[in-house]
Amino acid sequence: MEARLQKILAQWGIASRREAEEMIRQSRVQINGVLAHLGQKVDPQKDAIAVDGKPIFEKQRPALIYLLLHKPAGVVSTCDDPQGRTTVLDLLPKELCEGSGIHPVGRLDADSTGALILTNDGDLTFRLTHPRHSISKTYRVLVKGHPPEAILQIWRQGVVLEGRKTRPAKVNLIERFANQSLLEIVLQEGRNRQIRRIAQQLGYPVIRLHRIAIGPIQLQTPKEPLLDEGNYRSLKNDEIRFLQEQIKQPIKDSAEFWSVKNHEMAKKEEE
Repeated sequence: MEARLQKILAQWGIASRREAEEMIRQSRVQINGVLAHLGQKVDPQKDAIAVDGKPIFEKQRPALIYLLLHKPAGVVSTCDDPQGRTTVLDLLPKELCEGSGIHPVGRLDADSTGALILTNDGDLTFRLTHPRHSISKTYRVLVKGHPPEAILQIWRQGVVLEGRKTRPAKVNLIERFANQSLLEIVLQEGRNRQIRRIAQQLGYPVIRLHRIAIGPIQLQTPKEPLLDEGNYRSLKNDEIRFLQEQIKQPIKDSAEFWSVKNHEMAKKEEE
């Protein structure tokens, strides 16, 4: 059965859909000896697929991996970095990364810390980061000053960023310090640097941003100690089932523009 090439590469664990699209743009993928183009449909049963000149097959798909990483500050949420900075993959054993196709699901910017999922399930990554899906993400955010309840209510109701209002959010004061406040924020969307941009716009800039949970997947639970910064653990079966439940509804691909443009935007995580 025919399917878009980037979807097949993701399903086979070669790369995430976003990475597969970039590989196609870079002329690294061939179909039957001819350079592939973005959006091309292929039949894996009939067509020969090669990446960087090497034939690939479905049977080569590595075992699926699902990890939770406690990302430290100064580490970028990408598979490689042109500037030579430490990436999240540098925190994993080489034997876990090489040939597995593992990659981060979404992003936390370099200055932010906390929970980040990594997997080589490219189809899961695509669907979880698509605009129609909205797993809640919980943050502890230290801001300058003492935002009053009226400001927090504005934040909860949504703030206009680049001409579009953000979705309602849960914003609660946890603790006040001399010149700072600790907030807990729960978001249902993933716009680029969302928390930092709203906080700046409202007059209470972010000092520290830390993600403590992705849905029910937490860095620390009542039964388990805090996952140390820079460390990772495998997701439990119930956590994997939760993620898979979120993507059961099929995504209607009405146009290639929607699939690529909005997917690219959604890949930048909410900070």
